[in-house]
Amino acid sequence: MAPSGDGRGGHSGRGKADERTTVRDLLGEHGRTYAEEAGIRLRDTPQPLYELLVLSHLLSARIRAATAVEAARALFDAGMRDARRMRDATWQQRVDALGRGGYRRYDERTSTQLGDAAELVLDRYGGDLRRLREEAGGDPDRLRELLREVPGIGPAGADIFLREVQGVWPDVAPCLDGKALDGARRLELPADPGKLARLVRKEELPSLAAALVRAALDRHVVEDVEEAHARHAAQA
Repeated sequence: MAPSGDGRGGHSGRGKADERTTVRDLLGEHGRTYAEEAGIRLRDTPQPLYELLVLSHLLSARIRAATAVEAARALFDAGMRDARRMRDATWQQRVDALGRGGYRRYDERTSTQLGDAAELVLDRYGGDLRRLREEAGGDPDRLRELLREVPGIGPAGADIFLREVQGVWPDVAPCLDGKALDGARRLELPADPGKLARLVRKEELPSLAAALVRAALDRHVVEDVEEAHARHAAQA
């Protein structure tokens, strides 16, 4: 797909039917959320929300997403699925789990941050991130501020958390940040959260956000969507 060059954020003026086809193909090829990849069954309950916070922390580092996902799985497999167990694990136990997931470049610093973050989540929110949501009053900007107070969670980590959690915290939807909008431009979709959200069902927003981020990070995602278009055209 060539860039549109029309000055409208990558939107080439294609019809809604074509945009919906692009989105359907994108979701069909790359619509799995990062939480799903990490084995998190995301619900509005303390454990999966905490697991998502850990995953968001790991994904925000300058490291391959697949490695971050494997590191999260390794921590969870080692029993560190809630803030109390993460805090009570030794620093070395966290390092060892991160290493098993291939997260070696940042393992020592990350182990410290995970321990400190768990302490904050326990002390301030009783281990339940729904209290963070309550403290923010449903305001996405305030949610970002509170998330960034957690050790290891910077702007990127906060965005990742909100992109993934919007399926169970609908008051933050549509959460399609700059990285997701970069992917939309690559696919010649509207670089506007509201317009993108209207192309999917509300429960599909986390999948759309993850797929758009993959499109921004990997040119092969765009190629996969083009190939899906071609298959459909051949079958028509």
